[in-house]
Amino acid sequence: MDKELIYLDHAAATPMDARVLAVMQPYFSDCFYNPSSPYEPAVKVRNDYDKAKHSLAVSIGAKPGEIIMTAGATESINLAFNGINGHVVVANIEHHAVLNCAKRCVHTIIESDERGFISAEAVKSAIKPETQLVSVALANNELGTVQPLREIAQVVKSEREARLIRGDKTPIYLHSDASQGVGQLDINVARLGVDMLTLNSGKIYGPKQVGLLWLASHVRLQPLIVGGGQERGFRSGTENVAGVIGFAKALELVVEHRKHETERLAELRDGLQQFLTEAFPKTIISGHSRHRLAGHLHISFPGLDGERLIFLLEDKGVLVSTGSACAANKGTRSHVLTAIGLSPAVADGSIRITLGHLSTTENIKRAGEIIADVIRREYQRVSK
Repeated sequence: MDKELIYLDHAAATPMDARVLAVMQPYFSDCFYNPSSPYEPAVKVRNDYDKAKHSLAVSIGAKPGEIIMTAGATESINLAFNGINGHVVVANIEHHAVLNCAKRCVHTIIESDERGFISAEAVKSAIKPETQLVSVALANNELGTVQPLREIAQVVKSEREARLIRGDKTPIYLHSDASQGVGQLDINVARLGVDMLTLNSGKIYGPKQVGLLWLASHVRLQPLIVGGGQERGFRSGTENVAGVIGFAKALELVVEHRKHETERLAELRDGLQQFLTEAFPKTIISGHSRHRLAGHLHISFPGLDGERLIFLLEDKGVLVSTGSACAANKGTRSHVLTAIGLSPAVADGSIRITLGHLSTTENIKRAGEIIADVIRREYQRVSK
């Protein structure tokens, strides 16, 4: 494709930052040593690896020993559920990784409202005496809705304290997948009040297939992968040194620039949203109007075919999605849109636009014009 592409699917994947690649490169070649080996070059690699984990921990207000490195968010989520043998509570708009883990347990699925918002009251009502795990994402990957995690954490904390008072030793943990929110929201495990937190490097301009699970000291889980005992025995296997060092740099950069970047993306997103809603008054914007990720715009054009729109826009050089990349790849209607009550006509005419580092004032203006032209032509086609 010769035309210049306008990439508007940052929620699915982000390009690796050049500064991230630069710090990784030595560990692909010169610093190739196994960090478990005893000789000096390997010990230096071990020290560099540990420094990267320390940096990751500092970025989220944690201790290095509480972090388990994994091969991405999906593995981290699976680990968070491993060893849970009681009841679990999850929301109906969670990522498939969470929903499918929950299906292996006795579980309750709580409903969001029409904005994709999960209330603390709904979580409280779903907790049972045998509940051991509550898992709610910090921000929904399709709608961008940000959840009241601190309030949910207080519900879980109150239940834990009540159990201790009555002598009930059944543990209860709060896990959150913060992969989608970490680039645009303040992430501090103490302030969030969670017991476990999942992060994903590939969502913040770092290498793909690198993630972490933060565990509070009181959490007891079982390893998914056994072997040589790396990562405190929770995740055996030779460490991905280059990947973890890249992840640490990527997280350091997003934390440093988060405030400015969030303000920039919100301004671009709001301008695009205003342009499209004024051009097409019947357009429906999904997600919470106030508590939403700055780079997210989920927009529906009732009566049109979202998948057809994707291909038409790609032909014009604009790359967007219909929602989660997992669902889109399977050609199925998004479970998130069904969960928030969108009718098939509205859900099927929706696209997800997610902005990021590649978004500029100029290309967002151009994208808006292209999207509007495609939508206008499609409405003319279907009305004939």
